[in-house]
Amino acid sequence: MKHLLFAVAFACLAQSLPAEEYKDFGKDRLNNSPRHGEWVDIKSGDRTIKAFVVYPERKDKAPAVLVIQEIFGLTDWLRSMCDELAENGVIAIAPDFLNGQKFEDADSASKAVSAVTQDQIKAVLDATADYALKIPACSGTIAVCGFCRGGGWAFMYANENQKLKATYSFYGEAPDSADKVKNIACPVYGFYGENDERVTRVAILDTRVGADEVDGFRR
Repeated sequence: MKHLLFAVAFACLAQSLPAEEYKDFGKDRLNNSPRHGEWVDIKSGDRTIKAFVVYPERKDKAPAVLVIQEIFGLTDWLRSMCDELAENGVIAIAPDFLNGQKFEDADSASKAVSAVTQDQIKAVLDATADYALKIPACSGTIAVCGFCRGGGWAFMYANENQKLKATYSFYGEAPDSADKVKNIACPVYGFYGENDERVTRVAILDTRVGADEVDGFRR
């Protein structure tokens, strides 16, 4: 568990590039990565979704992390984060919730993402988790991480999937009631900027996880 925590936290916090450089940074990393990344098809009910997977270079089996996009879609930046996670020893798999759509303006992106229902989110993540656990190189350990809107979805999914061993939310909106966390069975780690004006209140009620296990979680 500690290896998984440090891999996710290190990979996702290591980048400090300005937002306007994310796009170019992602392309450079992806073009120069020695790791194997590929697009895969995953069946989810009566539809097929695309997901991007990057595999670590290690001889033993690795944990898998579901990577949830922010509002702009499965961008080069998000795929580069999958590569960075794999560099740190985990299988990173990011499903495409927007069917290939990518946006550069926040209004269009927010409108498209807001149309994705909670049932659709769960169905896509369930299918992706099932796929990840069947990857021969997977150790059977699975976690989820999400960014911004995806960070909020990660909180939601932690309450839905008891197979998760950890949840990592990067500046995602936290649940606003005890009912939305009552089924969480894994440690939850939240990462937030001190001066983040968008997320002004982070609150979570989970008495099943000791403080020593969630030292990265901001209450």
